[in-house]
Amino acid sequence: MIVNPEDVAEALEITERLVRFASPSHVSNTPVTDWLEQQLKQAGFQCERIERTDAAGVAKSNLVARRGPAGSDAAVGGGLAYFAHTDVVPADVWEGPGGAFEPVVQDGRLYGRGSCDMKGSLAAMVAAAHSINPASQTHPLWIVCTADEEVGFHGARQVARESKLFRQMVAEQPVGIIGEPTELDVVHAHKGIEGCKLTSRGRAAHSSTREGRNANLAMVPLLDELLAIHRETERDSRWHDERFDPPTVTWTFGVSDFTHAINVTPAVSRAWVSFRTMPEIDGHELLERVRRKAVELGIEFEPLDGGGTLWVDADHPWVQSMCEMAGRPAARTVSYCTDGGLFTELEALVVCGPGSIAQAHTTDEFIELDQLAAGVELYRKLIKSRCC
Repeated sequence: MIVNPEDVAEALEITERLVRFASPSHVSNTPVTDWLEQQLKQAGFQCERIERTDAAGVAKSNLVARRGPAGSDAAVGGGLAYFAHTDVVPADVWEGPGGAFEPVVQDGRLYGRGSCDMKGSLAAMVAAAHSINPASQTHPLWIVCTADEEVGFHGARQVARESKLFRQMVAEQPVGIIGEPTELDVVHAHKGIEGCKLTSRGRAAHSSTREGRNANLAMVPLLDELLAIHRETERDSRWHDERFDPPTVTWTFGVSDFTHAINVTPAVSRAWVSFRTMPEIDGHELLERVRRKAVELGIEFEPLDGGGTLWVDADHPWVQSMCEMAGRPAARTVSYCTDGGLFTELEALVVCGPGSIAQAHTTDEFIELDQLAAGVELYRKLIKSRCC
């Protein structure tokens, strides 16, 4: 692959700049969104901001940007849409060189929280967009940056619900890319995620008396039900889809009563459930079983916002075209979830980005510079193919 060194240098510089914005999901991503908006406006994009305040009172920002054919912002149809998220997972423990938000280049890698998941990918797309003269565009190029992907896909959900530019995108039906790290493999389908929170309430007291009410007593039979569901979903083929690895819904759960002294009757016991949906297995029946059991036991049941599945047939023309341009013999499926599960109004959408998912969320997260370079080159080819 022939790569322009200037493009690679720009992508590296942008990645380093993005990593320096500490944007774990529990803090505001507004500063990084502000910077991206400035960069994209300078590159000729029309930008729309969609703001929200999360449950903790923290400001969050989503950005939808469109660069249409020169001299026109009218709907022309087609084009290319790219999707990324600007939040990252926490970096309370960091074992890589430098600091989690102080990017370091070492041994052909760029280290830093978010370098792989997924600021390197976003930087590759921005650099690729910079390398294309807007005057050469005959179809629109879209770049969408969301908040809170790592904690419930809240930004993508808000964009799909509130963005006027996203409504225009749906009308124009560009082909789309979710830029999550796949080592530039083409992913045509992924699982979704659903779950719930369960809270049993008792009364704290000294454990030597009868004044307390142990919250765990109600939780134990509910845990029995969760265990039974886990065993059922592992062995019963109606909960399996062999097109994915693993083929099961990977039903999992946890519990804690937050009591650190053995002479205190636990006042609260909380459990959580998480499982992976698949295109023909939504798991609603499983959650309903949990809800009914919780009601029977007097336990609070709270469904969690999840992410949907993504499925585009492997023989879809866009999937086949992506494989050809990426130099891959075939597309594949993955078992994680992306913002793409909220953007299924787009008919042609794949996941494809530089970096390895094995490096995402690690204590020494990095992206290979070769992957970053390859990402710029592939994204530039895609823009030329679909927008020019």
